[in-house]
Amino acid sequence: MNIFKYLLILILFLINAQAEKLELTLMAKSVKNANVLLLTANANENNKLFAILNDKKIEFNAHPFRTNKFYALVPFHYFMEEKKHQLIVTYSVNEKEFFEGYDITLEQDSYLSEEIKVSNSKVSLSKKNKLRTSKEYQEAINVYNSVSPKNYWFEDFIYPLDSKITSPFGTKRVYNNATKSYHTGIDFKAPLNTKIKASNNGVVKISKNRFYAGNSIIIDHGHGIYTCYFHLNKMFVSVGDFVQKGDIIGLSGSTGRSTGPHLHFATFVNGVQINPTNLLETLNTLN
Repeated sequence: MNIFKYLLILILFLINAQAEKLELTLMAKSVKNANVLLLTANANENNKLFAILNDKKIEFNAHPFRTNKFYALVPFHYFMEEKKHQLIVTYSVNEKEFFEGYDITLEQDSYLSEEIKVSNSKVSLSKKNKLRTSKEYQEAINVYNSVSPKNYWFEDFIYPLDSKITSPFGTKRVYNNATKSYHTGIDFKAPLNTKIKASNNGVVKISKNRFYAGNSIIIDHGHGIYTCYFHLNKMFVSVGDFVQKGDIIGLSGSTGRSTGPHLHFATFVNGVQINPTNLLETLNTLN
């Protein structure tokens, strides 16, 4: 066989290999901390797509609005190091395994700092309250880390009320000059007993009073997406209830660690706390 035949075989092999590869699309090559990166692919369930970031494996799910298309939300947590992170996408085509790597640059967002005065009982906890908060924390973590293979939403997400944001996500917080943390959601101005709506269809996973968050509702929208509604005065749903987008699920209040009536709205993706504004904007680009 002469060299021209060898070259022809090599070219045909490369063309076939390229034809087998899936068409992957990344929303961006850089992302801010506490944001998500959206990936989409023209694929089917036999392709078994996964994204891997820092040993965290994230499954692609069927696109809520398109056939033969899959998507994945890769979360970058608040404290992730500012540097390039390698993202790996794995999939199979005709029983052949493919791996594609991407360098994603993480950029630290600039967050403000604020001091908040609350009752000392909400900062310096008794042994009883420490046990309570530890139990409530673990219960919530177990929920957030649970990824339902079923998708419940087929419309754009909405905010739970139409109101001014009084405290943005990510603000560094100091409570009574002692306890430091960051604001894990966005606060909406909401006078006592303002109606609060479900951001989208989903199943209620938590509906109870908690030490820090007060009366709390957490909704599972499927595919590892959760929305949270805290400090409510009243709750109208129970665990296991299916809610639809726009349903009134409760009334705003000031329960838990709160300085006055408002709504604290938070979101999680695949177990990671995400800026709600970024998540809703990203999800709504799918439609």
